[in-house]
Amino acid sequence: MKIGIDAYIDRCISIRKDERTYFHSLLAERKVKKKEFLLKAGEICDWEAFVTEGCLRVFYMDENGSEVNLMFATEDWWISDLGSKIDQRPAELYIQALEDCSILIIKNKNKEELYARVPAFERLFRQLLERALSALQHRFVTTLAQSAEQRYEDFLKRYPDLPKRIAQHHIAAYLGITPEFLSKIRRRRVQG
Repeated sequence: MKIGIDAYIDRCISIRKDERTYFHSLLAERKVKKKEFLLKAGEICDWEAFVTEGCLRVFYMDENGSEVNLMFATEDWWISDLGSKIDQRPAELYIQALEDCSILIIKNKNKEELYARVPAFERLFRQLLERALSALQHRFVTTLAQSAEQRYEDFLKRYPDLPKRIAQHHIAAYLGITPEFLSKIRRRRVQG
């Protein structure tokens, strides 16, 4: 289980064996069943989770009560509600498992202790935050500037294996279109 996170760490920073052991001691392993929520709107998020197996989604409910998927997290991705985590305010987002998942959770207080004891982790989490902000910026631009077909192409580049793993209505909710329109886009791609 922790092998995946070790490979992730090794791609980002160099640490000693005792530092890695300490990091592992701060992680809590958790199994999450399909459809189970890790976080619901209104709760306070005081953690970040690394996905070792499975797929989760981050979504919110719009004014019509429809679910809008903001992102998906699969193996080797981190997931959290950053606004709630950083400001310790009630979450606006939901985090739900789309498959049975295994995750590793680090709590805020443990992360601060980790920074003090192993400063290299500040670099790792800074890089993680920069990538998250870059992805968010890209998501804004594609949502505002691209057609539904272009957004679907971008989705396939970003999440190439996801269409085989999750329901089409979740992809449509990410793209901001109806499942029926997504079916039309997919048919056109096959035909043409």
